[in-house]
Amino acid sequence: MEDMLNIALPKGRLGEKVYGMFESAGFPCPSVLESSRKLIFENPAAGVRYFWVKPSDVAIYVERGAADVGVAGKDILAEYEPDVYELLDLGLGRCRMAVAAKKGFRDDRLRTLRVATKFANTAKRYYASRGRDIDIIHLNGSIEIAPILGLSDVIVDIVETGTTLRENDLEVYEEIFPISARLIANKAGFMFKGDRISALFDGLSSQLTGII
Repeated sequence: MEDMLNIALPKGRLGEKVYGMFESAGFPCPSVLESSRKLIFENPAAGVRYFWVKPSDVAIYVERGAADVGVAGKDILAEYEPDVYELLDLGLGRCRMAVAAKKGFRDDRLRTLRVATKFANTAKRYYASRGRDIDIIHLNGSIEIAPILGLSDVIVDIVETGTTLRENDLEVYEEIFPISARLIANKAGFMFKGDRISALFDGLSSQLTGII
């Protein structure tokens, strides 16, 4: 039982797509897709145990060793910098981390820039690299409303289609980095279950032609 490969999947549509890739890679567990409130699923024959967790928590489960491997967005990895191995870009959930502002915004470098975001560490590193003084305003939801109401000058947030920005008269001002789902591994787990993790890596890599 303890030699099972423990895999943390992000809840939601992304997690279902990821599971499909894992299944095709030779790590099936059909009960994962059954309609139930269960969170942990095992297939002893395949030596695999899956569990659903909140996407932002996947890296914590992997870093702490509750999971040997998992799938987390590059936004989470960049923000929290967990002590894990980042093994593979799965090419799923593509979007971007960006700075957005009201249309026509011009940065006045003579004053501190007010930045509303839920990604404080990412914003701090980005602006530090540019030598820009900022005031972080930490928000958890509806970030787009901050510059509209004058709470902030800009926002740092994930942008997918940009529809929400356009509907609120905002636009992308600067792109910080691209985001997609990444396969990550616990460092100790990689050492002790390296053969199985390598097999998973190979099985996933073979599916990426035309995706990456």
